[in-house]
Amino acid sequence: MFSKTPTGRASKGSVSILNSNDRLQLRFRYKSKRYYISTGLADTPSNRKLAELKASEIEKDILCEQLDLTLEKYQPQSVLSTITPITPIKKPKPQLDQIWDKYSEFKKPQISPSTYAKDFGKHRNHIAKLPTRSLDEASAIFDYLLANLTPDAAKRCLTQFKACCNWAMEEGLIESNPFTAIKIKVPLGATEEQDINPFSKEERDLIIRTFAGDRHYGHYTNYVRFLFYTGCRPSEAVGLKWKHITNSVIQFRESVVVSEEGLLLKDGLKTQRKRDFPINSELQSILDEIRPEEDNPESLVFPSPKGKFIDHHNFSNRAWKAILTKCSVLYRKSYQTRHTFISLCVESHINSTAIGRWTGTSAKMIDNHYGATNFTNLRPPELF
Repeated sequence: MFSKTPTGRASKGSVSILNSNDRLQLRFRYKSKRYYISTGLADTPSNRKLAELKASEIEKDILCEQLDLTLEKYQPQSVLSTITPITPIKKPKPQLDQIWDKYSEFKKPQISPSTYAKDFGKHRNHIAKLPTRSLDEASAIFDYLLANLTPDAAKRCLTQFKACCNWAMEEGLIESNPFTAIKIKVPLGATEEQDINPFSKEERDLIIRTFAGDRHYGHYTNYVRFLFYTGCRPSEAVGLKWKHITNSVIQFRESVVVSEEGLLLKDGLKTQRKRDFPINSELQSILDEIRPEEDNPESLVFPSPKGKFIDHHNFSNRAWKAILTKCSVLYRKSYQTRHTFISLCVESHINSTAIGRWTGTSAKMIDNHYGATNFTNLRPPELF
């Protein structure tokens, strides 16, 4: 290698190693054409040895007539790399709780304060109790939900996890959604609006009398009467102010919801912006009994004993349960006050459209679900 002819030129088929701009370069001729290969290596003793090895390879191929004319075979691999390649560090996958926190912050401005505080907080608590938060163990998370929650609650939780991971994929936080293929079949059940098991008139009146005579919970008597005689949702009654009471109607315009900061008054109702309810003699007596001497239009119609919003959740768990136990009435949720009013209206043959307008639901809902809920209070006609 590197032998020269008497003229001083390199012999045919030999490869020269040159210094070009402080970098080693290979040069040779083949079939009257000159070739150059830049190694990219600095001109050092060790790098010259590497260049010599590459030159020997080229000379051998020339001798055997197997030269790669594209020169790709002889190009330096990572510049005939003398540098130890660095294995890229894999970025750890985010955990479900980390993604959920980011997703919650993203959704917060888009949802109501009550939804954020109740639903998103509830799912965050479920995540905190999971045996694993690794997205690689979605099946273990699924098994935990089924074992520790009702089918309906597990399905709601899983639905939110899917939505969270879909968002994370769009944001480039994860590559795939591990919950996509997981499904929970929930047996058909009733929502609070559809779980209809009303009280009879006698039960209603007994409950009201028991509240009135109770030294601990007597304060809530007119609140309970109002729920029974309007069929309004508790959130609507709690948010009612005296400015909403006219000579002829009750104007439902606001409702109280649960937020991160506690109970919060918001404009609008659950399913509509506003609703009016006609005042009858029973309601008028309730309003006359509780109307304060100082008429402040911004004051609450049904304040708590401390003058704040009634926390209906606490009311239901304490006062409502205690009173139903005291008067030996079969326990049903306090929301049944609404169902009782609607059912009694249906029994009195009031038009379902009118009932729907009074209570903020549809005539179809009333016809489908309240047609005959109090079977014991109905009597078939005399057919003979």
